[in-house]
Amino acid sequence: MPKVTINDIEIEVEQGTSILQAAEKIGIEIPRFCYHDRLSVPANCRMCLVEVEGGPPKPAASCAMACSDGMVVKTESEMVKKARKGVMEMLLINHPLDCPICDQGGECDLQDQAYGYGFDRSRFHENKRAVEDKELGPLIKTVMTRCINCTRCVRFAEEVAGTPVLGQFNRGEDAEIGTFIDEIVATELSGNLVDICPVGALTSKPYAFKARSWELEKTETIDVHDAVGSNIRIDSRGREVMRVLPRLHEEVNEEWISDRSRYSYDGLAKSRLDRPFVRDAESGKLRESDWNEAFELIASKLDGLKGEEIAALSGDLADVESVVALKDLVTSLGSPHMDCRTDGANFDETKRAGYLFNTTIAGIDEADAILLVGTNPRQEATIINARIRRAHLERNIPIGLVGEPVDLTYPYVHVGTTPKDLEQMVKEHDKSVQAEKPMMIVGMNALRRPDGQAIHGMLRDAAESLGMIKKDWNGFNILHDAAGRVGALDVGFVPQKSGKGFADILAGTKDGSIKALFMLGADEFNARVNVGWKTFVVYIGHHGDHGAQRADVVLPAAAYTEKDALYVNTEGRVQMAKRAVTPPGDARVDWTILRAISNHLDKPLPYDSHHELRERVFKEWPHLSKIDQIEPAKWGKFGKNTKLQKDAFSAQALNYYLTNSICRASPTMAKCRQSFKQDIEYKEAAE
Repeated sequence: MPKVTINDIEIEVEQGTSILQAAEKIGIEIPRFCYHDRLSVPANCRMCLVEVEGGPPKPAASCAMACSDGMVVKTESEMVKKARKGVMEMLLINHPLDCPICDQGGECDLQDQAYGYGFDRSRFHENKRAVEDKELGPLIKTVMTRCINCTRCVRFAEEVAGTPVLGQFNRGEDAEIGTFIDEIVATELSGNLVDICPVGALTSKPYAFKARSWELEKTETIDVHDAVGSNIRIDSRGREVMRVLPRLHEEVNEEWISDRSRYSYDGLAKSRLDRPFVRDAESGKLRESDWNEAFELIASKLDGLKGEEIAALSGDLADVESVVALKDLVTSLGSPHMDCRTDGANFDETKRAGYLFNTTIAGIDEADAILLVGTNPRQEATIINARIRRAHLERNIPIGLVGEPVDLTYPYVHVGTTPKDLEQMVKEHDKSVQAEKPMMIVGMNALRRPDGQAIHGMLRDAAESLGMIKKDWNGFNILHDAAGRVGALDVGFVPQKSGKGFADILAGTKDGSIKALFMLGADEFNARVNVGWKTFVVYIGHHGDHGAQRADVVLPAAAYTEKDALYVNTEGRVQMAKRAVTPPGDARVDWTILRAISNHLDKPLPYDSHHELRERVFKEWPHLSKIDQIEPAKWGKFGKNTKLQKDAFSAQALNYYLTNSICRASPTMAKCRQSFKQDIEYKEAAE
């Protein structure tokens, strides 16, 4: 390993480490614009120049020069300072002086580095050039005259997002970034272009002219728009969420988030439930109420009902504490009927290894073969899809797909569409797979079918036959698409002994066997159609979505940005969400509403504070107390050995931008749906 001396500090680094990377390890800052540690190295901005003793009598680009043994580097010599001032002066020759109206103001790399390393005046007196702005879609605002041609956006679109629509064309002073044909950036990761742009050329269109960074309160929390559990930062002003940004977490989302996570925040202020409602007996319409009237109505309707006549459903955005409170409540009422799989998924939940992403998200970086079954990770878990793409680009691992063909950002071998095709593949490769760490990723679409239990068992056997289960490697993975699903499964919010599941509960509301139904944010299905109108429905949620439209009592709850809560992501990692803003109007945190209901039913829950509820959770499920850790699940038997259907694994008709109540209320997500739909139609017509 070479030893290099930087500013009189000696450091030993791995072969191939650049001077810039070595300097970072010992805390020496070298300015840069084009370099990004997750993208390829273009070395075109020349801001990272350093002096290398014994080398050519000129500064060298530290991002592109590897360390060699005995190398002596200076980052603050007079040569380096003069070179940096010259580079900065050239970068600012055509840059507009519009910092007061630029949304990048206050968090701009160009501002910071011009102040720290630049010259205090310009010698350029000619007219500045102007570049025409590009239309990149409803999310990205462009002011291309500010662009310094660092090409970060080009490399991100090609290498990470997998949609190489951006490029640099022309030469010299006419060089500019854009699309070669008029095309929007149709990727679920486009918002990250704003983060990596070091100037104000690419900014957030929904956030334009809304706020400055220094006036916002910043709260570190967890995203709930998929089951990845991306780490995010909520920037708020008062009780309004102004924007959502990614936080660094190497093992989960690295430093990226999906567009749905980033831009759907405006849905938090639309169609909100901010006061209780009850359905009027005469008109049949919902009317405003107060908490006492609502609780008294619930108590009167449940009075005299048997436990088996009551059921409960929890939705995709429900946190662990609220699910536990709902389970405790319906259990105290004597009901065994409960389920969290309101999307119709049908699998065996008795073994934790049977419903987790056992390899872990970071484990994708170790896999040397991947088999996708009934899934579209690009839409169901965009961040995981980006990891798979990187594995393909860096290591060229083979990827197979069983199910309907989908548009992914990497090539794959289409094995087939039916369970029989999978069985045939397993038969051909039984005990003969050459990969050391193969993995299987099973989507919910593979299990949303009547024979889901049989599919679950067949996939377990397939994983063993293909060598995916080893002493130090578990390659069997279930990819959930709901943030609250794994947590609800962990606490056992599934049919208890002799209890009914989701489909049977809905059927029970139609045949009269279920007379009362609690719905905790259950908006994943059309309740007006699927829930019988003779059943008394209590809905606890934050938006006037599917569940509220059918409810007889609507109780306003807090959204994920408005409460402290636990969420468990698809790999079983327990994470804490933090409250960034307060709920609107009379809305309350979900578990407190359930606690108040229990009082009116004379079945008080045994906790009065969030701390006591957390203690109850940690006592019964100790693994949930290990924050930001993954408790490995023991492998075992799961699934049923019953007959498989011949139907193909279908791709659910799912619009990426309208997957939950928050997204459906978001004007930005509505624009995305329309814009990207038109773009897809245009491409299909062109083909």
